[in-house]
Amino acid sequence: MELRVLNYFLTVAREKTISKAAEVLHLTQPTLSKQLKELEEELGVKLFNRGNRSITLTEEGIYLAKRGKEILALVELTTSNLHVNDIIGGQIAIGAGETRAFEFVGERLHKIRMNYPEINFQIYSGNADDVLEKIDHGVLDFGLVINPVDKQKYQYLQLPLVDNWGLLVNNSHNLASNKYIEPNDIKQIPLLISSQTLVDSQLAEWLGGNLDQLTIIGSYNLLYNASLLVKENIASALCIDGILNTTATNLTFIPLWPPITATINIVWKRNATFSNAAKVFLQLIQKDLELD
Repeated sequence: MELRVLNYFLTVAREKTISKAAEVLHLTQPTLSKQLKELEEELGVKLFNRGNRSITLTEEGIYLAKRGKEILALVELTTSNLHVNDIIGGQIAIGAGETRAFEFVGERLHKIRMNYPEINFQIYSGNADDVLEKIDHGVLDFGLVINPVDKQKYQYLQLPLVDNWGLLVNNSHNLASNKYIEPNDIKQIPLLISSQTLVDSQLAEWLGGNLDQLTIIGSYNLLYNASLLVKENIASALCIDGILNTTATNLTFIPLWPPITATINIVWKRNATFSNAAKVFLQLIQKDLELD
């Protein structure tokens, strides 16, 4: 499968019609249709369901679209890091969930830009499961994730920061005046929780059992969107402190008791081959952690 044809496929998947995709790609419709048909024949699967006005992806097409985006992102990252000759430049790809620990990373990226202006960054936001998957596929150089870390697959450095969990509630909620939130406080109220799997085990341990004791009506991977539901008093959200500024809003963050804290690590694939830019970033992190 050629990268050129993969790009054709992704463009059609995005535009949802052959005519619009052909216009974007500056191809004729017959040429583009022929390329797509040959791609399906090469792979031995049907990628599209063709309707009268638009086309949709089959299950196989959805899978290829997801992996195809990762493949092209990896090619772009690799190409960027090769086209730097004798200077240190290129791209550093970092993934992270919502955590205040990214401030630590941001400070180091600022230092790097001051010394190596040819370096640029790709920041991916997602939960820990998404970030680790992209590290596995080589799309990301580094990721910020909470403990524990699979030491067989990844190398890591523990950052001198922790995340503290609590409950985000509407100010009109009957828990809004609480100083702390204890397990029994939340067993009967509608909740939104983070979609990453590790959070489930932490909460289950805190509850002294499992999540079946909770009334979970939804999950999120970005707290801002979940907070809009909390503002409407549809549910309360279990979340990390400091992600949202609740000043001058109808929201209140209340810490959990006993506390749930999460240690933050910066991780990378074991035996990864780094670009010069990624090496500079890692060396700076290691140096600063030694000084601390």
